[in-house]
Amino acid sequence: MSGLDLLLKYFPQLTAEQRDRFARLGELYAYWNERVNLISRKDFEHLYERHILHSLGIARVVQFKKGTRIVDVGTGGGFPLVPLAILFPQCSFHGIDGIGKKIMAVKGVIEGLGLPNCTAEQVRSEDHKDRYDVIVSRAVTTLPEFLRMTKHLVPKGEGHLYYLKGGELADELLPVKQRYRVFELSKEFEEEFFATKKVVRVEL
Repeated sequence: MSGLDLLLKYFPQLTAEQRDRFARLGELYAYWNERVNLISRKDFEHLYERHILHSLGIARVVQFKKGTRIVDVGTGGGFPLVPLAILFPQCSFHGIDGIGKKIMAVKGVIEGLGLPNCTAEQVRSEDHKDRYDVIVSRAVTTLPEFLRMTKHLVPKGEGHLYYLKGGELADELLPVKQRYRVFELSKEFEEEFFATKKVVRVEL
């Protein structure tokens, strides 16, 4: 099954433009991965399953409304930033990361796709001053630490965090005082990779 076919298995409603952009991601990431180590060589074979579809796990638990402003903190190679920006063209996405080489590569991918609703910037979350409606991220650190680092990015009582995480979370969630809900991606995607993968939604 091709990478695009895997995405269409779960997102059959993709437009022709979205299909084209998702199809081109493989080539763009292959180009940038040779220049900047975004994804390990061994893992790159599973780009569509472990990085693109994994990023889209957030879209199985929330449909962002038109005009929603979303920040991806610690975007790394552009996940979940770029796949979500393709899927939600009516929303604006901004990826931040402290590592300049990774941001350079993400900007290259965004430019290569001609993705008008997506930007990226080299800045640490603690130093970033803009405000957003939603924070997304893929397991940068423990959840309590992540919440401490990012709470200033969303007006209190008005936003949400969608955090992609794997493994056992009970102990990690104990100190979290905000309301949260854990969604099991194994209920959304049948591939073995998703057996322990989750999306944690936190009310900020």
